[in-house]
Amino acid sequence: MSRVCQLTGKRPISGNSVSHSNRKTRRRFIPNLQKKRFFIPEVGQWVTLKVSTQAIRTINKLGLYAYLRKLEKKGVDTGIKFV
Repeated sequence: MSRVCQLTGKRPISGNSVSHSNRKTRRRFIPNLQKKRFFIPEVGQWVTLKVSTQAIRTINKLGLYAYLRKLEKKGVDTGIKFV
């Protein structure tokens, strides 16, 4: 499984670890991903998604169905099909 959010597309980025003596070594910043089940009452089905905590907060605010429609309008392919 890759470390990519299914909704926001967040993925690991690289940067520097800087020590006290200002020596720099490469490191990875990994997004905080959670595997979570969501119920979509509009279509009456459960969906399991691997999402970032930022996406979970947005879903709590807007609702999953509205958030997915918003992403669909932007042209983001979420991989979730609605009937």
